[in-house]
Amino acid sequence: MIQPADHHLAQLNIGRLIAPTDDPRVAEFMNNLDRINGLGKRMPGFVWIMEGSGEPGTGNTEAALDGDPQFVANLTVWETVDALEAFVFNTLHFKFFERRKEWFEPSDGMHFVMWWVPEGHRPTLDEARSRLAHRKTHGDSDHAFGWDWGSAD
Repeated sequence: MIQPADHHLAQLNIGRLIAPTDDPRVAEFMNNLDRINGLGKRMPGFVWIMEGSGEPGTGNTEAALDGDPQFVANLTVWETVDALEAFVFNTLHFKFFERRKEWFEPSDGMHFVMWWVPEGHRPTLDEARSRLAHRKTHGDSDHAFGWDWGSAD
């Protein structure tokens, strides 16, 4: 897929923690949120991240989905697919990504989506969830896609 001119890449990743955010079972994950998010913010191609209250060690976990505080979201914007891919798979982030099953319940369906946004646009969580729902219903398309679709040229 060719990136549209004057557009950036938005991504949403959601999951449900195996325990409340203050539970020792997810402490290692919670204790590293600021570190990993800070690393992302310093990466070439990073544009924006949906942030919460700014309280240390909380990331955006207070943006509970459907009123469930264990159901959390990560919403970011990147200049390109390659920039996001470099952060996800070629940094310390990947070590935490590989361990996600220690902290998150198994997903009962699709939990990740990417889509193009005009430069300067900051997607809302509702917009992102709408894109995820579209991908769940219709599969990968220019409107909402996953790694394989977004990486294809």
